[in-house]
Amino acid sequence: MISREPTIERLATAQRLLLTPFGLDESHLGKALAEIKAHQVDEADLYFQYTRSEGWSLEEGIVKTGSFSIDQGVGVRAVSGEKTAFAYSDDISEASLMDAARTVRSISSAARSGRARVPTRKIASSRSLYDGIDPISTLDSTAKVKLLEKVEQLARSRDPRVAQVMAGLASEYDVVLVARADGTLAADVRPLVRLSVTVIAEQNGRREIGSGGGGGRFGLAYFDDEHIAEYVDQAVKAALTNLEARPAPAGEMTVVLGPGWPGILLHEAIGHGLEGDFNRKGSSAFSGRIGQRVAAKGVTVLDDGTIADRRGSLNVDDEGNASQRNVLIEDGILKGYIQDAMNARLTGVKPTGNGRRESYAHVPMPRMTNTYMLGGDKDPQEIVASIKKGLYATNFGGGQVDITSGKFVFSASEAYWVENGKILYPVKGATIVGNGPDALTRVKLIGNDMALDSGVGTCGKEGQSVPVGVGQPTLRIDGLTVGGTA
Repeated sequence: MISREPTIERLATAQRLLLTPFGLDESHLGKALAEIKAHQVDEADLYFQYTRSEGWSLEEGIVKTGSFSIDQGVGVRAVSGEKTAFAYSDDISEASLMDAARTVRSISSAARSGRARVPTRKIASSRSLYDGIDPISTLDSTAKVKLLEKVEQLARSRDPRVAQVMAGLASEYDVVLVARADGTLAADVRPLVRLSVTVIAEQNGRREIGSGGGGGRFGLAYFDDEHIAEYVDQAVKAALTNLEARPAPAGEMTVVLGPGWPGILLHEAIGHGLEGDFNRKGSSAFSGRIGQRVAAKGVTVLDDGTIADRRGSLNVDDEGNASQRNVLIEDGILKGYIQDAMNARLTGVKPTGNGRRESYAHVPMPRMTNTYMLGGDKDPQEIVASIKKGLYATNFGGGQVDITSGKFVFSASEAYWVENGKILYPVKGATIVGNGPDALTRVKLIGNDMALDSGVGTCGKEGQSVPVGVGQPTLRIDGLTVGGTA
């Protein structure tokens, strides 16, 4: 058997699922794009998508829900200046495609003279970061249920105080095809899986919760005994720790953030502020500051969509551009923003492979992929030992940020009170309040233990959700405000 180059193989898969069954081929795509280009537009594209999803959940030893869905459709977009016209349909047909094309071209009132030139076909360059498998078929239904039952049994065996266990397994097979007005064709075949476990522990009438889980762009066989045990131990430890937690002190203090998932604070407080649309409009606290110092020395922040098998990684983004490793802040100096095609064109820079959309029914915008801070040279234990009085936060729940001011609020789901370098006891109800740009300048120590999260992140922006990754080393930040319950 002769195998094809991965980029060509992905394109063939996309055509097989998204064009051939509906009597379409590349000539129909060219015809629709030519219809749009009959009017004066700067950009135009077609975005076809086929998504098959499955989910299972177990509670009290019983499979409570099971779901399976297939969604497919096409989004048609025209861009003129900073105006966007967009139409979409779950009916993939020549008639729907041409109707959408005629609708979106109305964004420009000026018709071109003569016929639009048909551009030369070219296949976009892309990466090969994950296998184009259908993860739903990598385990049968019986094996999936047994996997969830194993999670529950293992969690209950860890401690008699575990009162309730909830486990969930999600799989998705996503195929996209992008055709641009410049003749570019791009495709991606994106597997995505996630295993989650939530534990409720009870002691003396007090109930506390803990969670764990992980995933990425691979098959379900990834969830072997070692990974299952890791997720279960994380959830059980968090729940049991919170049973002993005391009310959190409040005030301005030193805060040490643990590695991995606490990078969600970096994602929210800094990452969103570095997205190209906010900066083009001047609404970000980082607008107009490229080349300036925005963080302490040693702080280097990247957005990297090229890490193999990661939840936030992409072979190509949703505009057909190859993903990139983008250095946003280097040694404290702001180097650039993450861009989609429209905002890059309007600001005179190149796209960075960050044009993302939730589905064919949504327009693309600049979005993060895997956003993380590089490690430093400090031992994590030394960083915790350096706290005179302060908070050591190892896990976070929800949070929010105001892009314009940079102000953020985060709740710590697992945190400890530290005095004279000693961890004294866990605390509950701690919220961390600060300003993103200001907080970066207060970073004093950077650990040598940079870690990415386990593969659980989902980012929301303007009503759209996309899978992302976060990460960071252990960090000491001085002078943050902690809102507590004590």
